[in-house]
Amino acid sequence: MSAQNDLAVRLRSLQANIFSADERKAHTQMLRDDLQRRCNAVNQRDKDAWAQIKSKAAWERFCAPRIEALRQSLGVFPETPTEVNVHVTRTVEGDGYCIENLVYESRPGVSVTANLYLPSPLQERMPAILIVHSHHNPKTQGELQDMGMTWARSGCMVLVMDQFSYGERRQHPAGPRQDYHFRYITGIQLHLLGDSLMGWMVWDVMRGVDLLLNRPDVDKEQVILMGAVAGGGDPAAVAAALDARVTCAIPFNFGGPQPETTYPLPDDPEETFNYMGAGGWESTRNLRLSGRDEFLPWMVVGSVAPRHLVYAHEFSWDKARDPVWKRLQQVFAFYAAADNLAFTHGAGLLSGRPPEATHCNNIGDVHRKPIHSALQRWFGIPIPQEYENRLPDETLMCRASAPLRPLHELFAEIGESRAVEMRDSLAELAPNERRERLRREWAKLLGNVEPKAEPVIQSRTSQQLDGVCVERIVLEVETNIVVPMLMLLPTPTDKTKLPLVVGLSQHGKEQFMRERAAEIAEVLEKGAAVCLPDVRGTGETSPNGSRERQSEATSISATELMLGQTLLGSRLRDLRSVFRYLRKRDDLDSQRLALWGDSFAPTNPTDLVDPLIPGRYSRSSVAGESPHQSEPLGGLLALFGALYEEAHVVVARGTIAGYQSVLRNQFCYIPHDAIVPGALTAGDLCDVAAALAPRSLRLEGLVSGRNCPMSDGEIQRLFAPTLQAYRASEDKLSITPILRDDLSAWLVRSLNKG
Repeated sequence: MSAQNDLAVRLRSLQANIFSADERKAHTQMLRDDLQRRCNAVNQRDKDAWAQIKSKAAWERFCAPRIEALRQSLGVFPETPTEVNVHVTRTVEGDGYCIENLVYESRPGVSVTANLYLPSPLQERMPAILIVHSHHNPKTQGELQDMGMTWARSGCMVLVMDQFSYGERRQHPAGPRQDYHFRYITGIQLHLLGDSLMGWMVWDVMRGVDLLLNRPDVDKEQVILMGAVAGGGDPAAVAAALDARVTCAIPFNFGGPQPETTYPLPDDPEETFNYMGAGGWESTRNLRLSGRDEFLPWMVVGSVAPRHLVYAHEFSWDKARDPVWKRLQQVFAFYAAADNLAFTHGAGLLSGRPPEATHCNNIGDVHRKPIHSALQRWFGIPIPQEYENRLPDETLMCRASAPLRPLHELFAEIGESRAVEMRDSLAELAPNERRERLRREWAKLLGNVEPKAEPVIQSRTSQQLDGVCVERIVLEVETNIVVPMLMLLPTPTDKTKLPLVVGLSQHGKEQFMRERAAEIAEVLEKGAAVCLPDVRGTGETSPNGSRERQSEATSISATELMLGQTLLGSRLRDLRSVFRYLRKRDDLDSQRLALWGDSFAPTNPTDLVDPLIPGRYSRSSVAGESPHQSEPLGGLLALFGALYEEAHVVVARGTIAGYQSVLRNQFCYIPHDAIVPGALTAGDLCDVAAALAPRSLRLEGLVSGRNCPMSDGEIQRLFAPTLQAYRASEDKLSITPILRDDLSAWLVRSLNKG
C-alpha cells in the first residue's frame, strides 16, 4: 500500500500536458479554425449555387427544397387547428381606436396573450398587421403601443402578442432581462424533444395569422408581418417563409448584415460576406442545420418573393455594397416584381449612442417612416400621423387569474411520450438488433460519428516513473484535429498483453490525473494500463474562457448544430479513432478494455434556490452567485463509446441521469455541447445503458439537469429499462447515487473476468 501511495503522489505531480505554451495557444483555436473552414465551404457552395440561378424557375428549384428543409429542422408541429380558440378578456377604449386584450390557444396546453388594436369605429375591410416584439420587452413596451394605436387609427387591425415565455407568458422569476436569458434554457429543453424555440415561436405567429384571418372584417390580401429588431425579425422571417398567407414581411436584422457586422462592408463583399452566419447562445439567430441543408438566412428572406418585402436594418446600412440586397433585387426581378421590394434602415452603429445611433427597443419612428411609404404604395394604407398615448402595463394585461401550466412539465410529458415510443419499438427487437437500431438513431442526432481516417502519430515520447512507462502521444485524427493523450503502462510480469482503462473527462487528462491519482495508481499496481486522451475541445485543446451560456464554447457548439453536427458526436468520433490506434498496439489486450467517464465539477445542493440569470447587461443587478454547471461529457462518452465500440467494462460517474432529467425544472445547468437535439426521440441514456447488457456497467454520482445529486429512488425510476435489461446479469450492473471507493479494484476485477 505504501508503494501505491508513493506512486499516487508521483502521478499527481506528473506533467500530464504535452504542448508547449505556444502550441497550447494555437490548439485552443483548433475548433474555431475547423469551424471557420467548414463555414467557408458552406458559403462557397452557396455562392456557386447562386451563380447558376438565372431565372425564376431556377430560383424556385433552388428555394423549394431548402424551405422544406427549414420546416423539417424546426421540429414536430401539431395538427393545424380548424379554428383558433380566442377569449377576449377586456376591451380598452381609446381616441379613434380600441384594444382587445385576448388570449388564444396556440397548441394544446399553450396559450398566447396578445393585444389586438382596432379602429374605432371598425371598418368593413381592414389590413392586418402582426408585430413580433424584440427580445428586450414584451407586448406592453411603448413603441409597440405607439405602432398599435397609430396604425389602428389609420384603419388597420394590429396584433401584438407576447413571445414565448415573455410578459404574461413568463413562468420564470421576474428580473432584469430574465425573459431574454431564459430563451437559452427554453431552447435547450425544446431541442431535447426534437423541437426548437424557433419552431414554437413560429407556430404561435402562424396561429396569430389564423386569428386575424378568421375575422370577417380583415382584408386577406393585406396581411403584414413585422419582426422587431433584436430577436423579432428572426421568427417573423421564418414564419413568412413558411406561411404564404403573409402578403408582406418586414423582418429587422435578419438575412443580411447584422448590427455587429463591420460597417462599411469591404470592397469585395460578394466574396467575403458570411451568408451563413455563426452560432451563439440565442438559438433563433442561428438556425440548426441551416449550414448543412443550406437554408441560409438570406434565402429565407428571399423566399418571400414575389410577395412584398421590406429589407430592414436597425443601424447604418451599406446599401451599395450589401451583396444580399443585390441578390434580393435579382430575385424580385425574376418575378417582374421589383416594386414589391423596399428597405428601411437607421443610422450610426451598434456601439454608438443615441441620437447618432438609432437604437430602438422594437421599431423606432425613424425606421417606421419608410415603412409607412411602402405600405401606402402597396396597400393604400394612408401615411399616419404618429400617435403616442402609452398606457400602464396593467391596462394591457390579458390573462385571468388561472395559473399557467409549467412549461417544463409540458416538455417533460412530450419528451417522455417520444422516448417511450422509441422504447416500445426497441422491445420488439433482439438484443443485437436493438443495439444496431440505437446506433443508427443516435448517429442521426449526433452527426458523423465514424472516424474519417486512420489516426496518425504526430509525436510520441516516453519516460519511466516508478516502474511505470509514461508515454505522451499526439494523434492526428483528422486534418488539423489532434488528440493529445497520456499512456501509463505498468511493467508486465510476463509477455501477456495488458488490459486497458481509458479515462475521459471534459476537464482533460491533467485534472483527471490530479483528481484520480490514487485510483489510477491502484489500477496500474494491479497490472492494467491507463490511457487519458483529450478529445477535441477538452484539456489542452479547450477554447479559452468559461463554458457558460455566453461563452466561446457555446458559440462553437451552436455553430456545429448549424452544420448538422454536435460536439458530442465529434468527440465520440475522436474516441473511436483513439480505439483504432489502441487496437493496433501489440502490448494491449483489445479484448479487455474499459471506458471510465468521470466529472470533477462540483454539484449544487438539492435545496438549491435558483438565482436570477446574470448577463452582459444585468450582471451587476443580479443577486447571488451562479450555480455550478455540470460537466457530463466523460460519462456520456463512456456510454456512447461502449454503444459503438466493444468496450467490455463501462463506468459513468457524475454525468446526467438522462436527458429527461433536464426537463424536471424550469432551470437547468448543463453546457450547450452536452445537448443532443432530438435526444428523447431516440429513447434516453437509460436505453443506451440497457443496450450494453451483459457488459459490466457502473453508474455513480449521477446528477439532474440542475446539477444536483439524484436520490437512489429517482435513479432507479429513471433507469428502470436498464435494470430490466440486466435482470439475467445483475452482478454486472451497479447503480448508486454516491461515488464508491472501490472503483479501481472493481475495474480490474471486471476486466479480468472478460
